[in-house]
Amino acid sequence: MKRVDVVYAFIYDEQKHEVLMVKNKKYNNWSLPGGSVEQGETLDEAAVREAFEETGLNIECKHIVSVNEAFMKNDNNHALFITFKAKIVGGDISIQDRGGISEVRWVSVKEANKLMPYHPNGVKPFITSDIPYINQGINQ
Repeated sequence: MKRVDVVYAFIYDEQKHEVLMVKNKKYNNWSLPGGSVEQGETLDEAAVREAFEETGLNIECKHIVSVNEAFMKNDNNHALFITFKAKIVGGDISIQDRGGISEVRWVSVKEANKLMPYHPNGVKPFITSDIPYINQGINQ
């Protein structure tokens, strides 16, 4: 199995208590904005790029709120899923990746929990929890 790193952006509207989600065409499911980390890309760079491609929004990644792992037999991948807490810093919702994303929508925390059952405690803990993310750069 090939190891793949996948990043997601948990974008939460504190005023409306809603989570930004995208509908993926390939799997016909909903997820947080995100995707695979490309070679030479840091985790946070990938999350920023993927969020822009899928939503048209510019984000800033803060901390990590979740790490999941799965063996994806159909894709022959060993996937590590890293979810960042993210803040919108610009842009307007506009799907850039029309081949991969069919819809972008704000949903309640309750609905997000239903759409993402792989988080057994739901996404509500993401609102208040965080783990520092430190990019150490290039070390000698």
